[in-house]
Amino acid sequence: MRHFNRLLIAVPLLFLILIAVTDALLLRTHSRGRQYLVDANRIEQQILRGETPSAEDFPAVSDIRAYDGDAAFFREDGEYLIREIGGTLYRIGYTEEGERVPLKTVIAADAVLLVLLVLIMGVLIWVRQNILKQFTKLGDVPYELAKGNLSEPLKENRNRMFGKMVWGLDMLRGKLERTRMDELERAKQEKTMLLSLSHDIKTPLAAIKLYTKGLSRGLFTEQEAAENINAKADEIEQYLGEIIRNLHHDFMRFDVRNTDFYLSDVMRRITAYYSDKLSVTGTEFCVGEYTDCMLSGDPDRLEEVLQNILENAVKYGDGKRIAVSFSDEEDCRLITVANSGCTLRDEETAHIFDSFWRGSNAGSKPGSGLGLYICTRLMSEMGGDIFAETAEGEMRMTVVCRKCH
Repeated sequence: MRHFNRLLIAVPLLFLILIAVTDALLLRTHSRGRQYLVDANRIEQQILRGETPSAEDFPAVSDIRAYDGDAAFFREDGEYLIREIGGTLYRIGYTEEGERVPLKTVIAADAVLLVLLVLIMGVLIWVRQNILKQFTKLGDVPYELAKGNLSEPLKENRNRMFGKMVWGLDMLRGKLERTRMDELERAKQEKTMLLSLSHDIKTPLAAIKLYTKGLSRGLFTEQEAAENINAKADEIEQYLGEIIRNLHHDFMRFDVRNTDFYLSDVMRRITAYYSDKLSVTGTEFCVGEYTDCMLSGDPDRLEEVLQNILENAVKYGDGKRIAVSFSDEEDCRLITVANSGCTLRDEETAHIFDSFWRGSNAGSKPGSGLGLYICTRLMSEMGGDIFAETAEGEMRMTVVCRKCH
């Protein structure tokens, strides 16, 4: 914004300099060149025709005089030329003073430049108020979101020039706020659950310690102590099982909004993005032909699933070829992504959709082991499925989408 404000100051200054230079050029005397020679030729033609030329008819001529024997004819000051016309010498005096541009023309030129300046300044001020100012406010949004300031909704200015951007950022802000609240609530529930279960576990642990001390002192028979200790151990195992179930239950939540949509709408975006991306790396990217159809599910989530699969193909493939093909089975459309260079062992295929699991081919590549697990959950929410197989050195991921009836 500071640079633009400097521009607002620089533009009028440049125009003032331009006006000053223009005025200096226009007000300067402009030479007629060799106009007097043209006028002399015209005078000669008139005299030869028997006419009497007048100096007033020629802009560059000051006087016209025939030689009368007076020696002053050749000694008078001023610029002149001598011509013999019809046997008589004529003295044609001339002036080389230039012409000046009329003052009205100079004023008109200044007025045009000033109007142009006003128009340019008007456009620049409009851009500053309606675009740059709003864009500057939007530029602070990511910073505020990163700091965790999520409660203040974004406001659109009156001209709604950034409507879609503001709407998208506000959706992001709302989603981040809901996610944070969900995480806080989940953390609160987990902490409450752990505190409650840890308190419950203390009782059977204390009983086990009591029975072991009593057994060492001969207060209980071995049979009686063993039965009581086993019962308390079962109770502790039950609490631990409850902890495990709670920790594994819905540790991720998904917002899926099922509707009807065309397959081509999703594939158009996927094809455009990965055609550009893979052309840079030199990877052959093939999308097979397909007949368009209506699918049931969330188009944004299906796009997310396909992106996740394609990113895995880029990360774990050999970079030579990635192909997308289509087939039909009963009332479902199957979308298969195959990449060359699969190094995953066959026995590992059954585990690739488990949460936090990473295959032996992961190596030092970054990842959390959640990508395909998320794909499974999303396809389940959309009433579809996903499965994988390895064949002929390829990894093939197939997404099963339900067709609309």
